[in-house]
Amino acid sequence: MVEGERLQKTLARAGYGSRRACEVLIVEGRVTVDGRLAELGNRVDPDMQLICVDGNLAPTSQNKVYFLLNKPDGVVTTASDPQGRTTVLDLVESSVRIFPVGRLDMNTEGLLILTNDGRLAHLLTHPSSGIAKEYLVRVEGDPSPGALRRLREGVELDDGVTAPAQVSRVSEGLLRIVIHEGRNRQVRRMCAALGHEVTRLVRTRVGPLHDATLSPGSSRQLSLSEVRQLMEAVGMTEELASTMPS
Repeated sequence: MVEGERLQKTLARAGYGSRRACEVLIVEGRVTVDGRLAELGNRVDPDMQLICVDGNLAPTSQNKVYFLLNKPDGVVTTASDPQGRTTVLDLVESSVRIFPVGRLDMNTEGLLILTNDGRLAHLLTHPSSGIAKEYLVRVEGDPSPGALRRLREGVELDDGVTAPAQVSRVSEGLLRIVIHEGRNRQVRRMCAALGHEVTRLVRTRVGPLHDATLSPGSSRQLSLSEVRQLMEAVGMTEELASTMPS
């Protein structure tokens, strides 16, 4: 007999509604545990057992998924949008409920991680992790060597001076900027503070992850190696490889 929490509690925490609503799912025969039809009163260990609803993996501790999306311009980084605009979740096919890790502005393009791994998401976005985020930045005009030096050393914004950034000039009006903070619209504000409005912004790397072959609007699951790299980057070295996608 498995010792653990009641199945309906696990399902409720995974986002399937109230415990009562989850009891109905079980009674209707829509839930399986390790391939067997679940019964009301079952107790489960979500760290060790595979739980499915309507044949799809439920986002429990065992069933973690990781996606990389190349977000196009005009797509919003939310689960839903009252204005009916396309969201990042509309672009990723997943059998479990996922959420974006951090956010990109509607007019910012590039790489975005989506997952149901709350712990990893928290660590990737926490300021103490200092995860590098790299951008290609098209600006108005051509920043001078002095402006580039200010970007590298820190720029005074209304919420304080930015941390040192890695900045290089790719070509006239095109910069490569790597930051380790996660302030709202940070790269745009840094450049605007120096008189160079951003006309296009593309995130090309998140921590150790980059993929120049992923076309705008496309997504893919992360490999086991990539998930390991992310976990190592935030200090999650104790996680079991068996809980990651292959």
